[in-house]
Amino acid sequence: MQKLVLVSLFLLAFNAAAVTKDTVIAVVNGKKIMRSLLEKRYQQDQLFLSHKAVTRKKVLDDLINRELGIQRAKENKLDQNPIVAEKINDILYHAQISKDLEDKLKGLDVSDNEVEGFYKRNKEYRTAHILIRLKANPSQEEVKMAYQNAINIYAEAKKAPAEFSKLANKHSQSDASINGGDIGFQVPTRLAPEYFNAIKGKVVGTITEPVRTQFGFHIIKVLAIKEYKDIDKNVYKKIIYDVKRDKILEDYFASQRKKANVEIMEKLI
Repeated sequence: MQKLVLVSLFLLAFNAAAVTKDTVIAVVNGKKIMRSLLEKRYQQDQLFLSHKAVTRKKVLDDLINRELGIQRAKENKLDQNPIVAEKINDILYHAQISKDLEDKLKGLDVSDNEVEGFYKRNKEYRTAHILIRLKANPSQEEVKMAYQNAINIYAEAKKAPAEFSKLANKHSQSDASINGGDIGFQVPTRLAPEYFNAIKGKVVGTITEPVRTQFGFHIIKVLAIKEYKDIDKNVYKKIIYDVKRDKILEDYFASQRKKANVEIMEKLI
C-alpha cells in the first residue's frame, strides 16, 4: 500500500512538471512560439471584449500572424524607415521612463484637501471672449493691425459691457461667436495659460484688455465663477496628479542632464 502511494505521488509530480514545462507550440519560418507566450496572451485577451470568442486557437493564430508581419517588416527593412524609426524611439523613450519611474508614479495620490487647496488658487470660470485671430507666424505688421483692432473693440466693450455678446457676434473670429463668445465653464487646463492668467482672481463682470495667446488677441469677459461644491473633483484630481507627475519627470530629466553633455545654441532659438 505504501509503495502504491509513493508511485501515485511520483506520477502526480511528473504530470504537473509536464504541464508546467514550457514547450514549443508553433514554429513560423524557424521562429518558435512558446506555450508560455500563448498562455500569457490568452489571459490578457480575456480581459477585453471582442466580437470573436477568445480561444487558445484564436490567440495562437494572432501570434502566428503577428510573427509573419514582423518577419515581413524585417525583410523589407522597415526598421530603417525614418518614420518607423521615430515611432520605435518614442516607444523606447516611454518604456525607459516607465522602467525608471514606475515606483514613484505608483505612489502618487491626490487627497480631497489637495483638491480644495488647488481650487482656491485655480477656480473654474465661465467666460465669453472676442477673438481677433492671428496665423501661426504673423508678420509684425499683422500683429500690430490685429492688436489695434482688439484695442478698438475693447474700448467699445468697456463703454457698453451689456453689449459684449453683440460685439462678439459682430467681431469675433472664434467658433463661439454665434453664442456671443460664451465658451461656458472651463477648467484651467483647458484654457491657454495666458487666457487663464488674465481672468484668474477676477470678479464677475470683468472685461480684460486684449490678451495674446497662440490663437490671437482675446478680449475676455468673466460671466460666472463655479463654487467648490459644484466642481467635478475627479477632474481636478487628474489635473493635480498630472502636475505631480510632471514634477517627477522634470526632476528626473534634470538629473539625467547633469550626467549628459548637452549644448544649446541659444542665439538660434
